[in-house]
Amino acid sequence: MAPPRQIFIAVIGAGGVGKCFLSQLSALAARQSQNPASPTYFSLIYLSTSKKLLCSSSFHPLSLSNWESDLAASTTAPFSPTEVANFLSAKSGSVILVDNTSNQDIADTYPLFLKKGISVVTPNKKAFSSDLSLWKAIYSAAANGTGAQGAGYVFHESSVGAGLPVISTLKELVETGDHVRRIEGVFSGTMSFLFNSFMPVGGGGGSFSAEVKKAKDLGYTEPDPRDDLNGLDVARKLTILARLAGLEVVSPTSFPVQSLIPKELEGCLSGDEFLQRLGEFDGEMDKLKKETAAEGKVVRFVGSIDITKNEVNVGMEKFDTSHPIATLKGSDNIISFYTERYGSNPLIIQGAGAGGEVTAMGATGDFIKVLRLLH
Repeated sequence: MAPPRQIFIAVIGAGGVGKCFLSQLSALAARQSQNPASPTYFSLIYLSTSKKLLCSSSFHPLSLSNWESDLAASTTAPFSPTEVANFLSAKSGSVILVDNTSNQDIADTYPLFLKKGISVVTPNKKAFSSDLSLWKAIYSAAANGTGAQGAGYVFHESSVGAGLPVISTLKELVETGDHVRRIEGVFSGTMSFLFNSFMPVGGGGGSFSAEVKKAKDLGYTEPDPRDDLNGLDVARKLTILARLAGLEVVSPTSFPVQSLIPKELEGCLSGDEFLQRLGEFDGEMDKLKKETAAEGKVVRFVGSIDITKNEVNVGMEKFDTSHPIATLKGSDNIISFYTERYGSNPLIIQGAGAGGEVTAMGATGDFIKVLRLLH
């Protein structure tokens, strides 16, 4: 039997995904401490939101069961990302940082965390889809990149497809020597729901503006739907996959991304104003729907990466009604990998690509990967 070990944990972000992660972490902690072969004990020593902080300066563990009320009662402001790195590196032993935010400042600090031996687990897309220089800095600092011995590990499965095994599958295809020729799919739960409602197979569906409002009311869109309709969320995910497949994509704005925000509404001051006026522009989308239906097809919002041609695209495309992308249901994602080994039939990953529990599951799975690598 291996001697017991202790893992110190910092969690940034305790909203939708963060709350689900902390619940999963609590259950995992109970299981790991009971592991007869190698008991592992978790010590949560730092927990913050954008406004509040719980911090154990003595490194005694914070409560995983009462964290919500303890955090609500806190009057302490969170540390800056650099202060978090300094605080965590003062602790000798294995430290894992779980960043459940989409904060660029925290993402920019990942190389520092990794160099200080702190492993990073995150769904934060900005770290891996912003300027290529940040991507390179992260992987040149990480132990599972080209970092020095004793550096931290980095995993970000849930930055694409929430809990779906998209990144791990692509990495395995590449690392085992398969040639990935093309990646295509529906990468946004929001856009999946929106287009499946707007133009269902078999006809029907409401006007585009009505479907956007419905998606927002059901909680499928960001608080400001323009953050989904501008295509940047999908562009970020494609940037990540393209880089993993070997393309040096400079940024998510360095390739064609179709925005569904009418030019006349780009200057709207609020999401509410945008929604109120969106109906004025339904004519164009209605026309597209009629034309596509006349061809016996449906329109969907997709992303594609052609590795052989070094091309990345995000936008609306037409599909035969029998195509797997056309028959997608609800807010599911579907990602198809066309590779040399898989031939003309792609390897397809499909399922829920959004939601707190499944996104947190991706982070928890990555957390377990780090546990296995730490000695």
